[in-house]
Amino acid sequence: MPAAYGGFETAAENVARHLVAQGWRVVVYCQVPGSGPITEDMWQGIDRVLIPIETEGWLGTSKFDLLSIRHAARRRDLCLTFGYNTAVLNTWQRLLGIPNVINMDGIEWSRARWGRPRQAILYVNERIGALVGNHLIADHPVIETYLRTRAPARKITTITYGADAVLDAPTRPVLERGLEPGRYLTIVARPIPENSILEIVRGFSARPRGIKLAVVGTYTPETDAYHHEVAAAASDEVVFLGAVYDPHVLAPLRAHAIGYLHGHTVGGTNPSLVEALAAGNAVIAQDNAYNRWVAQGAALYFTDAADVDAAVSRLVDEPGLAVELGAAARRRHLEEFTWERVAGQYAALLERYLPAARDARRRGAARSTARATARSGGRT
Repeated sequence: MPAAYGGFETAAENVARHLVAQGWRVVVYCQVPGSGPITEDMWQGIDRVLIPIETEGWLGTSKFDLLSIRHAARRRDLCLTFGYNTAVLNTWQRLLGIPNVINMDGIEWSRARWGRPRQAILYVNERIGALVGNHLIADHPVIETYLRTRAPARKITTITYGADAVLDAPTRPVLERGLEPGRYLTIVARPIPENSILEIVRGFSARPRGIKLAVVGTYTPETDAYHHEVAAAASDEVVFLGAVYDPHVLAPLRAHAIGYLHGHTVGGTNPSLVEALAAGNAVIAQDNAYNRWVAQGAALYFTDAADVDAAVSRLVDEPGLAVELGAAARRRHLEEFTWERVAGQYAALLERYLPAARDARRRGAARSTARATARSGGRT
């Protein structure tokens, strides 16, 4: 924090800001590269605990989670945990009676990209998280339905992701990337098979368009077979922009596009799709229950490359359709996905667990006093 990568970081930042504005004291744990002691600072009214981790990947993340939980447990504050990947460690909070609300993300263990060993680890931790979490947050109604097979309905609440409306944006970041405002479509996604990148690129490249397809993401066709297949399928109207995390660049890329192509097939509410709605993008989305609930009438839907071809042709040939879908996108965003609404739902849910947090602090204080008394008695 400040968020510079993905949906969880962005959600944590916006929820934290909202809570601070409402008078809460918020402590956020941040993993930083390197070694040394844990330090603390203040950022925009938020207490940051900075934990240096030298190890990269899953092992580094697991160490960070362990250190974060140990540090937070000493405070005995109400905890909000984003993700269940190391939920076995959250058993510590449960044993101490510290209330912990867990955002369970999507059905993460089902993603083939992890490989079977990691899928098994995630599956087990999902079960543990559903057991030890005092309350579970689903980011989509379909995810809530799924979580009801893991935990009682009374301890599950659906809260989606939010996005800031993009009403005006400079054209310079667009022009600097060789794009012409109003003459391109975008994809913003991790380049993996479950995000339908190949189907989208093939469908777009089926014929000359007179517009470009701007693909945001890191592609290494020299070393990755799937990336090579995507690059080989791309026409000369497809532009690979690389990774773009800076919101001051990403927002203009969205704002000046004709529309957005969204191929995600798994997970719940996808932040990239929500951001497209907030930018007033006409959407072409992979046809599944997740995307249909999020975009509703703001999208055309596809199942294969031929559908993508047809949908892109419609957007190009029917300018009024893009305007109509863009207006529907803004309505859907205002209805469900503003940060005011999302963060307000977090605040209301967390409020319910504040009494339990106060009880945990009192019990912790009583135990500390008892230990101090015992030590003093032993010395005398």
